[in-house]
Amino acid sequence: MKICVVGNGIMGGGIVQVIAQSGYEVLWKGRSVESLGRAHDRLNKNLLRLIEKEKIDEAEKETISKRITTTLNYEDCKDCDLVIEAIAEDMEVKKEALKTLDKVCKPETILATNTSSLSITEIAAATDRPDKVIGMHFFNPVHAMKLVEVIKGQLTDEQVHNTIHSFAEKIGKVPSTVNEAPGFVVNRLLIPLVNEGIGAFAEGVASRDEIDAAMKLGAGHPMGPLALADLIGLDVCFAIMEVLHTEFGDDKYRPHPLLRKMVRANLLGRKTKEGFYKY
Repeated sequence: MKICVVGNGIMGGGIVQVIAQSGYEVLWKGRSVESLGRAHDRLNKNLLRLIEKEKIDEAEKETISKRITTTLNYEDCKDCDLVIEAIAEDMEVKKEALKTLDKVCKPETILATNTSSLSITEIAAATDRPDKVIGMHFFNPVHAMKLVEVIKGQLTDEQVHNTIHSFAEKIGKVPSTVNEAPGFVVNRLLIPLVNEGIGAFAEGVASRDEIDAAMKLGAGHPMGPLALADLIGLDVCFAIMEVLHTEFGDDKYRPHPLLRKMVRANLLGRKTKEGFYKY
C-alpha cells in the first residue's frame, strides 16, 4: 500500500511517525521547506526519545527515517492508495485540500481526513468520490495514544471502512467505528467537560489546581480539564465547541466566554507556552 500524509504540523508528523514505525513507506506532503524542516526535527527528537527508552536502537531509527520521503507537491500523491489529510481544522481548508487530491489521485485512492469534529459528509461532498472519503481521528500525541476513531460519512463505502479499520490495526492502533455525528464520540463527551471546567474556574468555584486535582483524584482522570485544554490547544477546544453548538443548536454547547477570550489573546496552551498554565 502506497501512503501519503498531507500536513506537517504536530498531528501530521505523529501520523507519519507511526506509519513509518509500522514498516510502511510514507510520502509526507508539507507546506514549505521550512515547515517540513521543523517537522522533521520534531520527529527526529521523538525517535531519539525512543532510543533513550530502549524501545528502538540507532539502526532501527535510521530504517524508520529512510521510509519517509517528503514533497511540497500534491501531484506526487497521484499513485498513492491512501492519502491521510492532517492539515488545519478548518472546513474550507480541508475541502480545498480534498478537492485537489480528488483531481490528482487515481480513482480508487481512499481519501482520509484527520478531523476532531468536522462533518465527513460535507468534506466528502467537495470531491467526486464521496464513497471513498472517510474520517481517521488520531489523538495527540499520536505515537502514544492508541485510539483512532474511524468515521463513516453518509456515503462512505463499507469496503472503504473495512480497509481503514484494518489499516489502523496494522499501524498498532485500536480503531473505533463511529457513524458521523457532531464531535463523534470522544470529543462530544470530552470537550463539554473541559468547557465546564473552564466555567467553574471563571466563576471562582475553585482554583485552577483544585479543579484539576478534583477530576484526577475524584474521577480518576489522568489529567485535569484545564491542563487537558492546554494540551489539546484552547483554539482546538473552542473550534470543537463551536461545531457542537452550531450543529446541535443547543446552548449547553456554547463555548464559555473565558475560552473565547483566551483564544483571542492567543493563550492557546502548550503550543504558545501559556494557557491556564505556563510552559
